[in-house]
Amino acid sequence: MQHVPLGTSGLTVSQLCLGTMQFGWTADEPQSFAVLDAFVAAGGNFIDTADVYSRWVRGNVGGDSERIIGRWMAARGNRDQLVVATKCRAQMWPGPEGEGLSRNHIVKACDFSLKRLGVDCIDLYQFHSFDENVPVEESIGAVSELVTAGKVRLLGVSNYPPERFEEIVTAGDEMGVPIVSLQPHHNLVHRKEFEDSLQDFCVKRGIGVIPYSPLAKGFLTGKYRKGGPKVQSARSNGVREYLTDAGWEALAAVTEIAAVHETTCAAVALAWQLAQSGITSPIVGANSPEQLADQLPATELTLTPEELAKLNAASATFA
Repeated sequence: MQHVPLGTSGLTVSQLCLGTMQFGWTADEPQSFAVLDAFVAAGGNFIDTADVYSRWVRGNVGGDSERIIGRWMAARGNRDQLVVATKCRAQMWPGPEGEGLSRNHIVKACDFSLKRLGVDCIDLYQFHSFDENVPVEESIGAVSELVTAGKVRLLGVSNYPPERFEEIVTAGDEMGVPIVSLQPHHNLVHRKEFEDSLQDFCVKRGIGVIPYSPLAKGFLTGKYRKGGPKVQSARSNGVREYLTDAGWEALAAVTEIAAVHETTCAAVALAWQLAQSGITSPIVGANSPEQLADQLPATELTLTPEELAKLNAASATFA
């Protein structure tokens, strides 16, 4: 797997980023270790998590994914070979400052993440979503303190609406804490918001783009088939929005091209995304090394202009 610049941040990251929301949820610790080992063996160095992963699971308290990653890095002794990204914003403890992007929450949440990960510094600290209740200058100021203290290297954001994203990028530049990355929702069947309002801005400003859900919650892997048996999984309910004529048309194009290349649907969907302007590293997830193996060929797959055009046309409803 090749490594590429994350925008103009100075970081060099693998073409695929390993998402870890499933750690402590649909993947237990041994399974998570196996996925992490397989990712690194394939040349991956970019790992994304969040403090809230996976607080929604009964019996979990949040920070579960970070703790697993921290124990894995300690066991492997490979921290210095990795780019570790995490996020803050979600509710992690009771009280008015238990969530959000206030200075007090950010500073406290960062310290907790550092402890769970077992690291001295977070390479990429990200605001998980916009907080309308806190001035952007307060949030960036908190990260500036963390950078000065050596606890955070760089700042990125996730799930920001276009107008708020431009606002925080401008504020970050003015305050000397540039926004180096954006984590948007983007894939073949969810294109419009990023492509209409964010893509050109990121390219122009040299901001790295690490899209989440590149396989549309598993829909673009091909495991869902029109008229086929219902798929039961922890995330299957989230796929319903794609089970439409337009969704099946996009999946049919992916399936056809995968057959031509003798590869997986997942690899084709990811290769399409990697070919889009401004995209740095799609965030892939897996519960097992086998699931990860279905996605890794994307980095070696070059789609022809005709194939890219076919995929664009088949997914035009979502653009």
